[in-house]
Amino acid sequence: MPNLNIAFLGPEELARELGKKGTSTDISFYNLKKGDNTLTIIEPSRYPEKLSSLYYTASLADLAILVIDELNAKLGETILMLNAAGITEGVLILRNYIDRNQIAPLIKGTVLEQYCVLPDDPVNLREWLLNHVAEKPSKSSEEDGIVPIDHHFNVKGIGTVILGSVQKGTIHRHDQLTVHPIGKQVQVRSIQMHDDDAEEASAGNRVGLALKGIEADDLDRGYVLSADTRIISALKVTGKAEIIKYWSEPLKNQMVLYAGHWMQFIPCRVTSVVDNGDFRKPKLTLEFERELVYLPGSTIILHYLESEKLRIVGTLMIPE
Repeated sequence: MPNLNIAFLGPEELARELGKKGTSTDISFYNLKKGDNTLTIIEPSRYPEKLSSLYYTASLADLAILVIDELNAKLGETILMLNAAGITEGVLILRNYIDRNQIAPLIKGTVLEQYCVLPDDPVNLREWLLNHVAEKPSKSSEEDGIVPIDHHFNVKGIGTVILGSVQKGTIHRHDQLTVHPIGKQVQVRSIQMHDDDAEEASAGNRVGLALKGIEADDLDRGYVLSADTRIISALKVTGKAEIIKYWSEPLKNQMVLYAGHWMQFIPCRVTSVVDNGDFRKPKLTLEFERELVYLPGSTIILHYLESEKLRIVGTLMIPE
């Protein structure tokens, strides 16, 4: 069942015309199914007051829809987030007589230069998205699946259920998985995708997993389910950072940032900065308040919440 995860950055009334509203917290989900094709539309319902809401939305997405009705700081921050998250596919919808020439300087050098402009028409947009997902190649793989948890709860008669999106590989019913970072072993009792039971789910699929061997209260957003033995949980990482061009001064030792990876948004402290004369490409060491779960070679998005203007710092690549 091909699924497209879409970061929707625009007015809620347009999102409601694209899909049926489902789970809604600091991120809201809208779902559409046509035949074997499904759309999962994710909206940052607490943004701009909570930057984490925008981060979570971007981290879940394969494609972005950005509605531009005003050229302001919120738009600039959204562009920076989409670029940091590396969402290379997207749609721009321009309102209030804004044209592509006006936004060209804002998106120059970012992934948004590759986005197409579509008319402000929900019917047209919905059909474009369904055609797009129908053309997607299958991501089925023999690799062990990885599912970061975004919601978790107890369902009467079923037990512990988590919601998440398969980041890599394939999850199967009855798989034995490890819950990172707590190390607990669980079994997948059942898999649902868009309310249909399934035997397996592959990268890109939005899933609900019923789990055996753990209580919902033992889980937290950002925990990761997988049998992949490469996964690491650590309180400290070192890697090469890329600081955005708008950041005006070097990062300082003991500075507190927030690291975003998968469904994690974790406070961390900079404990080492080595920049060799180029402060936008430093080697950083970060120490976390709780363990970061990641694969070698992962990219972290760095945020600075104490700033009133520029809250996205850049990215950090963890070595393979």
